[in-house]
Amino acid sequence: RWVRAGVWQRIHDALRDRVRVQGGRHPLPSAAIVDSQSVQGADTVPRSSRGYDAGKKTNGRKRHIAVDSSGLLLAVVVTMAGIQDRDGAFRLLAALRAQFSTISLVWADGGYAGRLIDWSKRVVSLMVQVVKRTDDVKGFRVLPRRWVVERTFAWICKHRRCVRDYETRPDHHEAMVYIAMIATMSRRLARTA
Repeated sequence: RWVRAGVWQRIHDALRDRVRVQGGRHPLPSAAIVDSQSVQGADTVPRSSRGYDAGKKTNGRKRHIAVDSSGLLLAVVVTMAGIQDRDGAFRLLAALRAQFSTISLVWADGGYAGRLIDWSKRVVSLMVQVVKRTDDVKGFRVLPRRWVVERTFAWICKHRRCVRDYETRPDHHEAMVYIAMIATMSRRLARTA
């Protein structure tokens, strides 16, 4: 009932606004960073809502998230793992625009290049800027803006229920992501109070 009523999202959004204000920022962000993460599905995940991500060799679901420039969650969409990043981003960017009219710029990795950039500009009035990796650099290198969303995935994966997908319904997994971020932000607010 709480998932259907949007209670977890409202609690999350109220805490996110407080964390942003406490950090000296406006409650409404002007930019976002998007990425996705495939998670293994447990036996409780029905076959109708799971898929296979050949790139990550994962059978389960994929969570597409949008975060602000400090890594706080703005929107989450859970799909089958077989869905391409850019195809899941259509729903994610639509959800992002529905919730935030102030966002004008979105950073993404190379998997989001193509028709998504034109669609986002034309339909949801968002400019998607792809942050690409350079081919001449060998080994690990921190990429501007993209490390922020990866850190958010790490925060989410600290919570046992988000390491693997146990939920029967995708919207319940979205709620578990919100709950993980609620716990993260609550601890941050408690430390500074």
